[in-house]
Amino acid sequence: MTTAKSSYPVPVADLLPQARQLVKQLGRTPSRNQLMAELRIGAPKAREILDRLSDEQPVQASNPAGLHVVTDPAPAEDEPTETHDDESAEPRHESAETDQASESAPAPAEESETVGEVASEPITVDADPAKLTVDQAVKPVAVWPVMLLALPAFVAIWSGWVGLGQLTGFGIVHPLPGIADGFAINTAITLPIGVETYAAYALRVWLSGQVPTKARRFAKYSALGSLALGALGQIAFHLMKAAGMTSAPWLITAAVACLPVAVLGMGAGLAHLIKDTHREVQR
Repeated sequence: MTTAKSSYPVPVADLLPQARQLVKQLGRTPSRNQLMAELRIGAPKAREILDRLSDEQPVQASNPAGLHVVTDPAPAEDEPTETHDDESAEPRHESAETDQASESAPAPAEESETVGEVASEPITVDADPAKLTVDQAVKPVAVWPVMLLALPAFVAIWSGWVGLGQLTGFGIVHPLPGIADGFAINTAITLPIGVETYAAYALRVWLSGQVPTKARRFAKYSALGSLALGALGQIAFHLMKAAGMTSAPWLITAAVACLPVAVLGMGAGLAHLIKDTHREVQR
């Protein structure tokens, strides 16, 4: 027995005839869940209908007289109690069965609509990179292809600086006379090691973002200056080599001679800025 769906709630008075018919069919008062399933109503209306049905039924005596007549007086005192227990146990058993049946019955229309609305709401999950698992972590980009591409450029730069050093007076010297007379070194290799290595390190400090603004600013301008000096040195060497010159003009020689001192000063200044900043942070 079901009621037709309506956009307006059905009054309790209109539902009472259907509830009485359900009582006649079952032979007893239905449970709240049965009323909710059969009449498709909510729990408050089901409880109100149960209250009205209980008011309509006549109050039965808990132990009516004259139901059992026995000759033995001893069992006569216990027998009504046993009969009462049996009668009270049967409705409990029936109510337990109806409760189990009502749980398996479909939910009312009002509750099903509410559950459908809750289930239709989208579920959003915050994509926080800090909460990613190890499997979902993004792998860093490989660096070895860049190093492979930079190798030819490094060879060309090294050759240019060594050639420029030889044209400007850099050459083989004995740095440890009287100590290791046989030890000799070509000072021309100090130019690419000093200038280009400092430029690469200053770029690392500038782009890393791990140092304060003052150190980053100094690293930025010194790195760009070192790269500019390196480019000018390569241009000067190739022009003089193409012209067949065996020695550089004095202006170029003076500028190249100052490069080791300039690199030493910029490197020391950058190191002091980074170190002093770390000390201030620790304080």
